[in-house]
Amino acid sequence: MQQKKYYPWLLVALLWGVGLLNYLDRQMLSTMRPAIQVDIHELRSATNFGLLMGIFLWIYGLMSPVAGAVADRVNRKWLIVGSLLVWSGVTFGMGYARTFHELYLLRAVMGISEALYIPAALALIAEFHPKKTRSLAIGIHMTGLYLGSALGGFGATVAASYSWHFTFHTFGLMGIGYAFILILFLRENPERFSLHAQNRSLDKPKIGKAISVLFSNMAFWIILMYFAVPSLPGWATKNWLPTLFAHHLNMPMSQAGPLSTMTIAISSFAGVILGGFVSDRWVLTNIRGRIFTSAIGLSLTIPGLLFMGFGHSLIVLVAAGICFGLGFGIFDANNMPILCQFVAPKYRATAYGLMNMVGVFFGAFITDLLGRSTDGGHLGRDFALLSIIVLAALITQLWTLKPTVNDFK
Repeated sequence: MQQKKYYPWLLVALLWGVGLLNYLDRQMLSTMRPAIQVDIHELRSATNFGLLMGIFLWIYGLMSPVAGAVADRVNRKWLIVGSLLVWSGVTFGMGYARTFHELYLLRAVMGISEALYIPAALALIAEFHPKKTRSLAIGIHMTGLYLGSALGGFGATVAASYSWHFTFHTFGLMGIGYAFILILFLRENPERFSLHAQNRSLDKPKIGKAISVLFSNMAFWIILMYFAVPSLPGWATKNWLPTLFAHHLNMPMSQAGPLSTMTIAISSFAGVILGGFVSDRWVLTNIRGRIFTSAIGLSLTIPGLLFMGFGHSLIVLVAAGICFGLGFGIFDANNMPILCQFVAPKYRATAYGLMNMVGVFFGAFITDLLGRSTDGGHLGRDFALLSIIVLAALITQLWTLKPTVNDFK
């Protein structure tokens, strides 16, 4: 099947579903706090809720470089299938949690299993898609993540109609069922583990060697920073935008959750498609085309953050969310393609795992900080302040990243 011309796009379609479940399962907790806190009283504190959301990010971050290194050395099909089965089982199990500590432990296990997915999936897509379709293919895959985030906003709605236990059970079973579809149709690159490749030690680089090569590359340091800094507002919107909408618009979470997540997801959906399409064409005439496309996207997030922080009307907040989501989508579609301009294929999953680690650590930090900020009544102000550091990252990227090839070997 891998030899068929359609398989690279079938691969994107299959992984699109996994990406959707990846973000759906992690995101829906952010809107279900009002329902869960009826039974688990510790969640009435926003600080405790921030800790619960944060433990996922800290564990996810710690596991990300390990996940990338593993993905560069093993069959990525089975890594993805195993990851999906574990986090779906954890989601199902969260429906049986009765204490804060049980939820805390399960979120930590989810962080381990979900971290294994993204580096393997993006490296697999980049390998199957030549440079002319790479950004678009990755952008389409990213729409699954955004739709998963949007559907996660309906967790509160489903919980209000049925129960939070039912919500976790239902989506956990969906993921377990989808894993069996992957077993049937997902394939590893047939050339990756050929007999010839297995006899060449360079095709399976040692972890220490991979890290040494990456950190001796100054461009990788810049990419690492450029990826990490926008993770602050990226994770802030994932974990705290429903709360900000609820506070600023005076509406229940069952309405604010879907409104906020759908606003970001739909605009991000458009952004990754637009960003992938433009980038794939611009890079054919200008080697910095992917850099410039990404920069345009990131620049759009700056006014989005300002108006999300200070806006108090439905029109202003939705417009700000659209501006942020569109820009972040354009930025997100080009991270792996930009990495491919500076890092060889055999190191890419490891590189993306390191990027994910730093980005998620930034996300964990901002998640905890905004929990305390919410209790102190400063959530909107701190959202707006994030625009300053995004501007600094944007200037640094434009000033320093100057690729010489589209696909580094």
